[in-house]
Amino acid sequence: MKSKRYKKLPVNTKELPSDTIDKILNSIKSNCTTKFDESVDLSFRINNKQKKNEINLRTVVNLPGGTGKSVKVAVVCEESKFDEAKNSKADIVGSDELIDQIKNGDTNFEKLICTPSMMIKLSKLGKILGPKGLMPNPKLGTVTNDISKAVSEAKAGQVEIRNDKDGNIGLSIGKKSFDDEKLIKNYNAVIDALEKEKTNLTIKGDLVKQVFITSSMGVSYKLKLEKSF
Repeated sequence: MKSKRYKKLPVNTKELPSDTIDKILNSIKSNCTTKFDESVDLSFRINNKQKKNEINLRTVVNLPGGTGKSVKVAVVCEESKFDEAKNSKADIVGSDELIDQIKNGDTNFEKLICTPSMMIKLSKLGKILGPKGLMPNPKLGTVTNDISKAVSEAKAGQVEIRNDKDGNIGLSIGKKSFDDEKLIKNYNAVIDALEKEKTNLTIKGDLVKQVFITSSMGVSYKLKLEKSF
């Protein structure tokens, strides 16, 4: 059942003509009528169905304006790198004992970073970490010896771009409280990352079919892409 608040929001906004993000942000923010600072979210529909295979897209993007969220980062590394991890402001740092905690179901963190030499041990916990999207991955920069850089990027505003089996990608580009310029910069960073990722894919036609923008408790509007890719 829709709430009284939701019923006061504009209707059939998905049927409106698409427009650029700078023209739509005012409507998105005016629809943020809850008491908390709603997130501004994007939803991409990609051209997932190909004749020979489906697209499995997974990468990360560093949002220049940040996400407005605090990210709890854990680091699995050798004891010789404990100080580096702690100085980089990782929330949890450990070696074999941290792997044992994870094995017992303790995954009280949102990002897991691991050094290559410890990844051999951590890889055995795929059934625990995989479904939660926590398994470190070299492509995502979370299997690395440069712990300081990985932790810094994770906390500064790094988000993952990953499509589901139906060809949808959902992610947040910030909060209602962000000024428009910051949200637009974050949006452009996502577009640039997707455009770059297309060059690594074998795909017929455009990668992105449709883009929608909404607030976490608002209604969706169709975005116009400045260019096809």
